[in-house]
Amino acid sequence: MTENTVTRAALAEAVYQEVGLSRNDSAQLVDVILEEISQALINGDMVKLSSFGSFQRRSKAERMGRNPKTGEEVPITPRHVLVFRASHVLKDKVNRVHKTGSSS
Repeated sequence: MTENTVTRAALAEAVYQEVGLSRNDSAQLVDVILEEISQALINGDMVKLSSFGSFQRRSKAERMGRNPKTGEEVPITPRHVLVFRASHVLKDKVNRVHKTGSSS
């Protein structure tokens, strides 16, 4: 199985091919969308993309962890983490492709 990475440039190229905007406008559109998603998450908002999934920022409290090499206990500082939850539609698409072995 070949592993590919979807990049910002690849998304812009897809918008260019599918929508017909110029390459510059397509790149700007992708940038604006990603910036809106980023800002919403920074503000603590949930981002829901219908038929795709949702992104949410969660707060993690301080806790004690352990250095795996030394076994020494170390405090892990409080922080925010991002969580993605795929929609059932996306899960079904992924599983359908996996079962048939085809990407169509």
